[in-house]
Amino acid sequence: MVYSAILFASIFLVLAFAIERLGRFLRVPSVIVMIVTGLVAKPLLGARGVELAGLEVVVPILGAIGLILIVLEGALDIELRRDRIRTAAGAITIAVAGFFFLVLFFGSIALLALGLSPFHAALLAVPFAVISSAVAIPSSDFLPPRSREFVIYESSVSDILGVLVFFALLNSTGTLASVAAGLIGGGVLSLLLSIVCAVGLMLVLVRIDGHIRFIPLLAGLFGLYALGEILHLSPLIMVLLFGLALNNPTLITRFRPLRNWVDDRYEETLVGFKGLVLELTFAVRGFFFLLLGYWTELSTLAAPEAWAAAVLVLVTIYVSRHFMLKASGHKRGAALTWFAPRGLITVLLFLSVKEALELPRYLDGTVVLVLLASSALIAVARFRLTKEDAEAARAAAEEKAKEKDRAEETDEGAAQAPEPGNAPQGKPPAA
Repeated sequence: MVYSAILFASIFLVLAFAIERLGRFLRVPSVIVMIVTGLVAKPLLGARGVELAGLEVVVPILGAIGLILIVLEGALDIELRRDRIRTAAGAITIAVAGFFFLVLFFGSIALLALGLSPFHAALLAVPFAVISSAVAIPSSDFLPPRSREFVIYESSVSDILGVLVFFALLNSTGTLASVAAGLIGGGVLSLLLSIVCAVGLMLVLVRIDGHIRFIPLLAGLFGLYALGEILHLSPLIMVLLFGLALNNPTLITRFRPLRNWVDDRYEETLVGFKGLVLELTFAVRGFFFLLLGYWTELSTLAAPEAWAAAVLVLVTIYVSRHFMLKASGHKRGAALTWFAPRGLITVLLFLSVKEALELPRYLDGTVVLVLLASSALIAVARFRLTKEDAEAARAAAEEKAKEKDRAEETDEGAAQAPEPGNAPQGKPPAA
């Protein structure tokens, strides 16, 4: 049994690596291929009498760890500069406005169609309103730097806001006052504790010497995240701030007592830490989406109600997003419209909803269908970006050609004009 488990784990990792490479070659999000591979693997393994047990415990754990690592990886790519403030502010505004609009709309549908109470309907709406950083951040590598930062900020803020609102609703007494108290109190406390923990973890990384330092640091990060979840806070703020502090040490060293904490070896240390986070993120993410596909019941995907609900969710997400980005005047709005995937955080929150509420079984299929379709639509973003770049290049070439023509016309006019000393003389006046 032990060696069989090792064999399966090894096969899963190699398969995840192959799928990742294939997805880059085919320009298809690897998440789709992983889930589909898991879906196909279940009947094939079942025919040979092989069944993977305990996935109801393993999948949520892998999802939580994967979420931490993916947000951390994205934050480690962000450089904070004054000229990027506008990008961050725009991303946060779109994330907050889009989230609350979708919660209101999906909550209203759940209230009418499923007969849930207003608070339970809002609770069910939250997983579908959250943009998944677990899919958005890894899939944004083809975007220009500014657009990639927009995606990182937007998806991270959406995740954080979704967790805060979700637990405020889950732990409320059924009144708006209790929800507001939980949201404001949890948000302020999460922010304060996150700042302290993020700064502390960074200083630990800077000061620890020896060969073994990254794993204990990550263990501390995971432990603090778990403690924050137990206290119903939003520890993703801590993960985001920790990554930002590591990649932008001047946030810490500008304070006089900490000015000399970062030495010449810091860059080398940071590169090593980024490499470890990248490798671990790949492994956990691969396991999660492969096992999620295996764990999904095919019968729920075939239900007509699942497809109808998925279409409604997807149309609402992208239509509302299109108008929000258009109103914001974002330069890459046409491409970023399609960058709203649902994924890991959606699955984790939906599993928590299922523990609290009795829901129709077809909604399991709706979640997977929305996840697959929204991930696939990122390919449209790539197409739109390529088209925009081609149009911009063509417009630049046309403008350059027009300038050249204008310059040539100016030169020809100058060549045809007579010189002042050689101007033709008029006829003398008649006597």
